[in-house]
Amino acid sequence: MDCVSRFGRNGLSATAPNDRQPTTRPMMKRLLRITLCAAVLALSAGSSQASVRETPLVKAIRRAEISVVNIHSEKRSDEGGSLFSVERGQKVNGMGTGIVFDERGYIVTNHHVVDGVDSLRVTTRDGSAYTAHVVSFDRKHDLAVIKINASRPLTVMPLGTSSDLMLGETVIAIGNAYGYEHTMTGGLISALSRDVEVNEKQSYRNLIQTDASINPGNSGGPLVNLEGELIGINVAIRAGAQRIGFAIPIDDARLIIAQLMNTEKLSNTWHGLVSNDAKNGADRKLIVDNTITDSPAARAGFKAGDVVVKVGETSVVDAADFERALLGRPAGETVEVSVRRVDRVEKLSMTLAAVNQKPASAVTTVVRAQSSGHSSAVAKSEDASDKCWRLFGVKLTPLSEQEKSIVGPKYRGGMRVTSVRPSSAASQNGIQQGDVLVGLHIWETVNFENVSYVVEHPQLRSFAPLKFYVLRGEETLWGHLPLNGVR
Repeated sequence: MDCVSRFGRNGLSATAPNDRQPTTRPMMKRLLRITLCAAVLALSAGSSQASVRETPLVKAIRRAEISVVNIHSEKRSDEGGSLFSVERGQKVNGMGTGIVFDERGYIVTNHHVVDGVDSLRVTTRDGSAYTAHVVSFDRKHDLAVIKINASRPLTVMPLGTSSDLMLGETVIAIGNAYGYEHTMTGGLISALSRDVEVNEKQSYRNLIQTDASINPGNSGGPLVNLEGELIGINVAIRAGAQRIGFAIPIDDARLIIAQLMNTEKLSNTWHGLVSNDAKNGADRKLIVDNTITDSPAARAGFKAGDVVVKVGETSVVDAADFERALLGRPAGETVEVSVRRVDRVEKLSMTLAAVNQKPASAVTTVVRAQSSGHSSAVAKSEDASDKCWRLFGVKLTPLSEQEKSIVGPKYRGGMRVTSVRPSSAASQNGIQQGDVLVGLHIWETVNFENVSYVVEHPQLRSFAPLKFYVLRGEETLWGHLPLNGVR
């Protein structure tokens, strides 16, 4: 409404010379119009002011906060003489934060938040309180999955990626800071790929460093970007410092979450699909690498290179989505899986099998191109050995049948590190002569064929930094190798 042109500059319409005294009714109408116009202008100004206040930071918090829960724990102290003079056997209250990643009530947090607790209580954003129990955990990577029986489906936090983080990027930490529930703190990404040693038993690799205030109680809570997307899980602070906090990159965490939600462990069913999380900024997808021989996935017709799009009604971005979509389904149930194959979407029917039906001789069927004139196992072994030496500075040899007993029942075998080149990537990242390499990225390394599959993988550069697992004595250690020399 144009108030100036409609009412004149003085707020009244022009009158004819002979209209000396307008009637009362027309005058009242004019005054009413003036009042309405002023009200419209005031509302417009108020709306503009509100839009200025509703910054991207506010919108991001509004989007993410509903999926954050507060965790309260209770356990009995098993040691006396602590800093706070807690007597042995006395109840100790703990606090932490969790993130909803499945609408059925599955929540991810840090393992140290739930370690050894007698009871867990979870409070959601609307104030509802629930008793929780631990589903699974990974002590080494300090992650755990807990579950509540919510009265309604929970809102899953929007998933981001840590593959394209930028120094100086604005981030928000949400958590139960010192017991102050749903505390929001803002800051920026201070550094990437930080290695942090907390104590003799706990160390972290490849962490995000942020200056967003992280306090006791924030552990297990989200670090989100300005889109309100989860990019990290807050895990540690630097004691005695100011505004130096650390978070596990979400892409690393999701690989562990996939293992924690594995259907073999939790539902006693298996699928036999071997896949790879490929994440590069907005391009995020789960790519099929191979299938286990005579597995449900093999019988369903998955092919190497397929991109899994959907399982049932659940959209799939990575292996964590794939596992949680199958979790809780009984053996014998057939689920529809949508895959993108080349330029079209196809639907496959996969019937889950019971774990006790898994063949003892089940092996991974690897699909790869054969090089002309060099397809023998010996040639591949030599190629893998040379490439490992060139890229990482490490020489490997398979364990003999007699040596396989040293890896115990946890692994099927491994590759002995026979030499480490000084100042190489392997040397700088902690690999030592005598270690047994038991895994690269998400695959086991029992023989040279397994190693070759990884180092010759077409998506190798997207794995950077390449995660490795080595057995040293009875302890499994892990770290990351740069892939600067990959072409």
